[in-house]
Amino acid sequence: MSSGESGTTAQNEYADIEVRLDDFVAFIEIQRPPYNFFDLSLIKQIADALDHADRNPQCRVVVLTSAGTAFCAGANFGNGQRDSVHSPQFTEEGFQNTTGKLYSEAIRLFRNKKPIIAAIQGPAIGGGFGLACVADFRVASPKARFAANFVKLGLHQGFGISVTLPRLIGHQNAAKLLLSGRRINAEEALAVGLVDEVVAEDELHNAAIELASELAENAPLAMQSVRATMRQGLAKAVANATVHELAEQQWLRATEDAYEGIRAVNERRPGLFKGK
Repeated sequence: MSSGESGTTAQNEYADIEVRLDDFVAFIEIQRPPYNFFDLSLIKQIADALDHADRNPQCRVVVLTSAGTAFCAGANFGNGQRDSVHSPQFTEEGFQNTTGKLYSEAIRLFRNKKPIIAAIQGPAIGGGFGLACVADFRVASPKARFAANFVKLGLHQGFGISVTLPRLIGHQNAAKLLLSGRRINAEEALAVGLVDEVVAEDELHNAAIELASELAENAPLAMQSVRATMRQGLAKAVANATVHELAEQQWLRATEDAYEGIRAVNERRPGLFKGK
């Protein structure tokens, strides 16, 4: 991302994201298709790109997008398997260290200074849902799906969702999604205020750019000041929440229900939970 004149520039120093700047709008595209599972490395790359955007006076707004069919389908810890966090080789110490570092990087996402618009073309599931909640605004296609399905996995929510989701849609709606683990579509997300706009799939990026351009017309220092007021205390609240979330995930992942939950989700069936 160039710090020179406004225009179309590109930056290719990242392994899994592409960053470019066009008319005061920075575009960060996650490039791990089709599902865009995240890990510590990917979250760090996004955080670094946001830091760069904050330092660049030619950037006023950020659009976060992803390649493939999903916006982000959740976490991938280390071995390419969605459920590797539950493998016997993933020790308690390893889980705590890896997830703790990941959450430290995630908190950086909430400390950026410039508005973020997420363009969500497909599923945002689990931690991917948490990533979508980092943004100030969410524009979705009809194929977007959202699920904080942690209870179906026998786990506690993470990625600061304990704070961000109630802030976006209210305590009662958040409790319903978290305790049911249900998946909602784009129109349902629009109805509860989780997304700001639903547009046709082929119009998604243009709609995100249109909103970004509207924001970018404004006085940048004033916009950052207003945003800081609107999000006051959010990063600190997320930091505190992730400490609790990690502690709850730590003991729950060792339960029989967590192992059953992973099997059940992979086999697309209801879990046969025993409360153990």
